[in-house]
Amino acid sequence: MAVQKPFRPRIPAGLAYALHAVLATNRFYRWLAAYVERRPRLYRWFTAGERAAKERLFGCRMCGQCALPATGYACPMTCPKQLRNGPCGGVSADGSCEVDRTLRCVWLTAWDRAESAARGSDLDLLQRPVDNRQWSRSSWVNYWQGRDETIAVAYSGADPHPPMRTAPAPADRAPADRHRAER
Repeated sequence: MAVQKPFRPRIPAGLAYALHAVLATNRFYRWLAAYVERRPRLYRWFTAGERAAKERLFGCRMCGQCALPATGYACPMTCPKQLRNGPCGGVSADGSCEVDRTLRCVWLTAWDRAESAARGSDLDLLQRPVDNRQWSRSSWVNYWQGRDETIAVAYSGADPHPPMRTAPAPADRAPADRHRAER
């Protein structure tokens, strides 16, 4: 697979957020999504149109789980490492990408764009890992059907790596006893 290159969106963040407001889930879009999904040929055409628009405007890679509204409309999938939660530790002091020093880190672009639209707090959301089964699927249909409502979640402050148990539960215990021991 070829290395992705960070992409600089072609429309201002404010305009992208305004377009998102027009495409916000409502009764009509839910109906449209269901209608399109029931017709495979129409779904392919619809998805091709979405791909053409979003690829040209945002560098979209059609992951099917669009994070654009939470990343200043800078597609995190254009990060060569496909990081969905901020820059790696290799961003240089001048903001260039660790993988290709001739390009600006997509996450710095996301930060600038979100801040310019007064949406910097969107970058505090944690993006769930990509579900690879959704690649090449329409994220608009998924959005309108409510399938991606938990893609971005607020950070709870809890330790993301809780300590692992050091010893397994004894095998001779009954399942209920083993469950109590794990608490």
